[in-house]
Amino acid sequence: MTWVTGADGSPYGVTNLPYGVFRTDGGQPRIGVRIGSWVLDLAAAEAADLVLAAGTLCRPSLNDFMALGRPQWTATRQRITELLTDPAHRAAVEPLLVPVADVELLLPIEVADYVDFYSSEHHASNVGQIFRPGQPPLLPNWKHLPIGYHGRAGTVVVSGTPVVRPTGQRPSADGPVTGPSVRLDIEAEVGFVVGVPSPMGQRVAVDDFADHVFGVVLVNDWSARDIQAWEYQPLGPFLGKSFATSVSAWVTPLDALGDAFVPAPDQDPPVVDYLRDVPHLGLDLRLVVEWNGEQVSEPPFATMYWTPAQQLAHLTVNGASLRTGDLYASGTVSGPDRSQVGSFLELTWGGAEPVKVGDETRTFLADGDTVTITATAPGPDGTTIALGEVTGTVRPAV
Repeated sequence: MTWVTGADGSPYGVTNLPYGVFRTDGGQPRIGVRIGSWVLDLAAAEAADLVLAAGTLCRPSLNDFMALGRPQWTATRQRITELLTDPAHRAAVEPLLVPVADVELLLPIEVADYVDFYSSEHHASNVGQIFRPGQPPLLPNWKHLPIGYHGRAGTVVVSGTPVVRPTGQRPSADGPVTGPSVRLDIEAEVGFVVGVPSPMGQRVAVDDFADHVFGVVLVNDWSARDIQAWEYQPLGPFLGKSFATSVSAWVTPLDALGDAFVPAPDQDPPVVDYLRDVPHLGLDLRLVVEWNGEQVSEPPFATMYWTPAQQLAHLTVNGASLRTGDLYASGTVSGPDRSQVGSFLELTWGGAEPVKVGDETRTFLADGDTVTITATAPGPDGTTIALGEVTGTVRPAV
């Protein structure tokens, strides 16, 4: 129980406590933690010696705090919980609460590197059937390693940032043409934020996942399917992806998701040694995709073939280093049913089967469309935890 008004029973209660960066009235960025419909100003709390984190909570991003490592993350979370549940602290802490409605939420981390994986068997199979009909939907390597590519860290933006329709080359019957994408899409994903770095030349084992990963964000990896289709062979995605990746403003710490870990799907054939995680666990995150305010899909993250720990191990198996602020995303989350897909490419089956969105028909995104992705996870004692939403509205090409 918390003394904070309205927070008990909220999906942002004391069992959640996601971190973010905010400002008020155009002021300086400040680190905060969400409790119900309030933000606890952690910069002010640390300045008042209510919580101690080596001064890192007074910085303009979460990076320095995340670099301190899991013992400090856990100790800080325990102290924040104490401050928000013990009535003896109410007089000191209550003045540091700011209504969520009064703050501007900023990008919570300085993104170091960004990697996007392709870890849903259902999504990969759907895409294979759409793009390679009559052929095996999965390529021969897919079940042997988590497929991924390096994205563009500089175009990772916080939820609510408008997304300008990208321009690029796209195929036509008369050869390539240059112009705005006409097949603009989304990819509903889950992202993992690295706190503790690793040196170049050192692998990170699957068992060390929780020592390096600070928390979780929702991701919309916007995709221009026509630009992507023209450019992706032989080297993979480039301009069809790099124009914008939206992330939620709140980072849900792994400590909040202890009750959400569940057995992941069986892997056949057996994976190589460095990918063998025992226990083999995924996360029971239930995503919802809304298109112009209308729910169109419920992707289930628990169905993902490759786990977050396996993705991290594969990312570093060649000796690539980790940096504080690294972000790696799961790839599109799709379940076995059409109502569970995480992209409009799948929802409309490559544009061949338009869907109704409100009073209009859609295949891909139109200018002015808004997409919002939310998610929940099971918390302790039957509670529900909400992940921060990620939303964005399409603006015309420039």
